[in-house]
Amino acid sequence: MVARISCFVMSGGIGSRLWPLSREDNPKQFHDLAGNGSMLVRTVLRLRARPAGDTPVNLIASERHAERVRSDMANIDLAGGRAIFEPIGRNTAAAVAVAALETLLVHGEGLVLVVPSDHEISTDEQFWETVEKGVPAAEAGRLVIFGIPPSQPETGYGYIEAMGEGDVRDVARFVEKPDLETAKAYVAAGTFFWNAGIFLFRADTMRAAFREHQPEIWKKTERAFAAAASEVSGTYLPLGLYSAIPSVSIDYAIMEHASGIAMVPASFRWSDLGSWQSLLDVSRTEASGNVVIGDVVAIDCEHSYLRSQGRLLSVIGLKDIAIVATADATFVAPVDKSQDVKRIVEQLEKSGRLETKFTPAHDRVLLPGAWRQRVAHWLFEETLPLWSTAGVDEHHGGFHEALSFEAAPLIRPKRMRTMARQVYAFSVAKLRGWDGDADRLIAHGIEFMQRGRTKRGGWARVLHVDGTIADGCEDAYDHACVLLALAYAYQAGNPDALRLGQETFAFLDTHLEDERLTGFLETSDGTELRRTNPHMHLLEAFLAWHTATGERGYLRRAARIIDLFRSHFFDVDSWTLGEYFDDAWRPATGGQGQWTEPGHHFEWASLLVEFVSKSRQTDLIPFARKLYASAIANGLNRSTGLAYGAVSRSALPLDLISRSWPQAEAIKAAIALEGTGGPDLKPEIEARVGHLFRWHIDPAPLGMWIDRIDEKGRVVATEVPASVFYHLVTALMQYLDKTEGAVIFYQLPACSQSTPAAEPSAAFDKATA
Repeated sequence: MVARISCFVMSGGIGSRLWPLSREDNPKQFHDLAGNGSMLVRTVLRLRARPAGDTPVNLIASERHAERVRSDMANIDLAGGRAIFEPIGRNTAAAVAVAALETLLVHGEGLVLVVPSDHEISTDEQFWETVEKGVPAAEAGRLVIFGIPPSQPETGYGYIEAMGEGDVRDVARFVEKPDLETAKAYVAAGTFFWNAGIFLFRADTMRAAFREHQPEIWKKTERAFAAAASEVSGTYLPLGLYSAIPSVSIDYAIMEHASGIAMVPASFRWSDLGSWQSLLDVSRTEASGNVVIGDVVAIDCEHSYLRSQGRLLSVIGLKDIAIVATADATFVAPVDKSQDVKRIVEQLEKSGRLETKFTPAHDRVLLPGAWRQRVAHWLFEETLPLWSTAGVDEHHGGFHEALSFEAAPLIRPKRMRTMARQVYAFSVAKLRGWDGDADRLIAHGIEFMQRGRTKRGGWARVLHVDGTIADGCEDAYDHACVLLALAYAYQAGNPDALRLGQETFAFLDTHLEDERLTGFLETSDGTELRRTNPHMHLLEAFLAWHTATGERGYLRRAARIIDLFRSHFFDVDSWTLGEYFDDAWRPATGGQGQWTEPGHHFEWASLLVEFVSKSRQTDLIPFARKLYASAIANGLNRSTGLAYGAVSRSALPLDLISRSWPQAEAIKAAIALEGTGGPDLKPEIEARVGHLFRWHIDPAPLGMWIDRIDEKGRVVATEVPASVFYHLVTALMQYLDKTEGAVIFYQLPACSQSTPAAEPSAAFDKATA
């Protein structure tokens, strides 16, 4: 009688060596890489092609791919097998233990065949001929593995040294992936085989091996398996119990410790399709030995793998090169170095780049937390370290106004608002758990700012590099920035901040408040047009001082600006907020009266919501929603999704440049409005963060940003302005606060899946504690 073999397909990997095509949400086993169906489907059909014998087929896959697995398997008879879904990957030892437990439960001490889902094998007939040769040894209680006779020295595979002759040989040892010279020696010896990662054993034999060599893994897997939830769609292992299993490969856990392991030399041709080199080797080539897939024009190229998904890829004169281009990433390497793509993936994952996790799709919605790791890495490991060193003028004092893209300071006069904003940003960073030298930086900035105190106790608009006053104008905008910085410096423990804040309020009341009590003058001489922008920043500062002290007097100050917003600033017909007004708060004549800024709409929206949280004037929430809606509907460049610099009240673009700070303010506004009773804005928050990183942050050098993008998406920035630093720090810190403890969800065309958020860095832990 032909023995029953319970087959298990391991489908939990992500295939990082085939990035950028293979990603966590769509790994290589779901791709049609060789032109005849997805690797997973072909693997299952290969197992179902056994000529004789009962052969149920089970799948061990990631729960995040459950819908995809069910879709792919919909028309395939698994002969009594089922899908078992892991909530989190725990490597191959846990998967093999699950296979043994499932077989013991359903078939007792039966034979188990465990195979990867992503291998290329020449024919089904040769595959099963090889497997059947190992059945007698497995039935006799031996663990059986399958070795591939090496066709060339290969540094990307593990090796097995086997002794003896014939269909079944004794394993002498397992060998790690070797260097090239060692691989050549293995091939010359004739006793070394590539490890195919295919295992055949009796379920009780594997149980005994685990109990002897890895009892902890077995006990924890057994506990998780017993608590699994079985549904019509499959069996779901519990996250809490399954995540406690040590993550170890079956080779390390069992095979390198067990005795009496048998190896069957394979009679089939095999490739694990683990690199672009291997795909070049097995794919159909054109006359010059190239694999060409997608929109590719290749001239005078030889033996190259050229693949494009989307845009035209044009190449000339390449030999032995792999180029793989997707909508959001391009990989280029010599084909013999394509195994090293994993190093690229590791670097991207370290910095939280989402290009390793998500495949670009117009119908994907990212929900809370998708950007957390990237945001935290950029803030705490790239940006704060850069601006706390290269951005600080240690010679003259204060901070540099801008850096070049080579991180060199650009020597120029220093605006008071920029100095204040840097103090504010480092104060926020300290309050959010940054372990850098925040106290020194805050004190350093405040000391330099005080060189710009005017005789009347105000603050000068511009200082020379050495701190002497260059422009002594006492500007309401600058005083708002100073007050905001001092409020946060006070919360961060600076000993001078409270006194300086009180002195600044005294100057504000005496010299900048309109004597008619209709807001504040632009400057102490009151000669310029009235603007809403200084009032917005004063509102921000008043709310900050209320937070810092709890004193309601600051809230009353804020309420007076809110009254101006209601009576003059907001236009009820167009849902817009004017920028320029005359002395009676009538819109300025000409083009200035039509000028509105989407970025300021976003800022006002978040400040209105903050004021509501302190004053309970809930009727302001609809105003905040209208400002946000107006900016999104009329203020975005539809080509890039970025906010324009300015649009008219009738929605005509006036300033086509998209700067980085309005995109940051859009994040803050979406965060503020989420949970105020309107629509679910969590996907919108992720989208806004995505636009900021896509256009402004990720294309820039580490710790910097591209401040200016034109209407066609082209970079027009020539430097990195320090004044934007506080916008980015504030918005992204609020994002970390908003999504603390979030689980990443994402949607594919036919499914909805989940995975735990990535592990944060130490600074990230502090920031979200």
